[in-house]
Order: sequence, then C-alpha cells, then structure tokens
Amino acid sequence: MPDAEAVTGEALIRPAYTADQVRAAEAPLLAAGEPLMDRAAAALATIVGRVTPAGQRILVLVGGGDNGGDALLAGAALAESDREVDILTVADRIHERGAAAARAAGCRRVELAEAMVAAEAGEYAVIVDGMLGIGARGGLRGAAGEAAVTLSGAVGRDRTPVIAVDLPSGLDPDTGEAGADVLPASTTVTFGAPKIGLARGRGAQLAGRVVLVELGLALAEADSPGTVTAEIYRA
Repeated sequence: MPDAEAVTGEALIRPAYTADQVRAAEAPLLAAGEPLMDRAAAALATIVGRVTPAGQRILVLVGGGDNGGDALLAGAALAESDREVDILTVADRIHERGAAAARAAGCRRVELAEAMVAAEAGEYAVIVDGMLGIGARGGLRGAAGEAAVTLSGAVGRDRTPVIAVDLPSGLDPDTGEAGADVLPASTTVTFGAPKIGLARGRGAQLAGRVVLVELGLALAEADSPGTVTAEIYRA
C-alpha cells in the first residue's frame, strides 16, 4: 500500500467540474492506456488504511460500475495489508477484475443482514461507500437504497466513519441534490477533480472532508463552474 502520509492535511480551494467535464478529461488518458482505476484504488486504500490499523474489519459497499471497481481494488489492497474486508454487493453484475482481485486477496462476500448485525455491534472500523459514481442519476434505488437505509441507523448510533468513493452514492455530481437515503460521509475521496455537486445543494453536508486524488487530468480553471475545499493526495 502507498505511503499513508500522502494526504497533505492542508485544505485548499480547488476548481470543481461537472461529471461530463471530468469524463471528457479522462477519455484521452484512458485511450492512451493510463491505469486511472488502479491509481485511484491505490490512493483510496491508503486513505482508508490511515483509519483502520491492521486487524480491523472494513465493510465495502459495491455497485456495478467503475465506482465499485475502485472500491473492490482498494478492498483487495486492504485485505492484503492484514485488514478483514467484507464485501456487500448491491448490483447483479460487478466489476470483474476488481471482483477477482478481491477474491484472491481473501475479501469475504456478505449479505445485508449479516453486515447489519456487524454494523450494529460496532464491528466495522469504517464503511467504504462504492455503490454509485458520477454516471448515476436519480438517487439510490433497489438494493443500493435498501443498504443505505438499513445501515444508516447503525452509522448514526455508533459513529462508524463512512468513506465515500468519488462522491456519496446518490448525490448528484452536478447539482448536489440527494434523497433522504444517502449515507453521509466522514470523508469523500474524489478522483481527478472535485465534482461541483460536492459544494452545491446537500453536497457539503453529505461529503464531509474532501480529499482530492490528482490523476493528471487536463482541465482549465476558466471552465470551472465553481470551487470545492479539498485536501490533496499525492502518491
């Protein structure tokens, strides 16, 4: 796992962008074969590892897109660093490479009822929210919404920290709108550039501390529709 001191701790005002702007900036790097997901997942694992010493138990909530892939690869890295990692999937199909890495590292698949019992007992040092990313719109539905509603009570009672992957699942990346079932994050680890929804609507309330993992995206500050206050991760 990368050096756990890679987060600066200094909050800076950073230009923020819409989901479409971020995807457009990622496209040429992905076309060139840049391993953006692996870099994002490595940073996420480092940041989660700072609050979960070896031997502690982590719950990773996994959706069907690349957001879930980030979470799975980070979960694999954490399991390889002697954390006990439970995986709760909220989609029928999940990121194949991430799932294979998680299995090989010894992560354990759990159902919602089992996760809830462990959460209520305060057994999780942290919950990683990798259910939905910037491509989702319209809030949480189905298994993702059920997981958020079910776990929200335990999080509220026991103050188990939630680390959101890129943005809290169900938060609109552009408007900051969100339903009542979003899990409030203690920390949001956002990749490439802050999403403007983290500062609009309910974004600031739900995102908590924002940590920006820089991925070398070519985004012009003049094109930014606003700003977000974030700490910077440097690998």
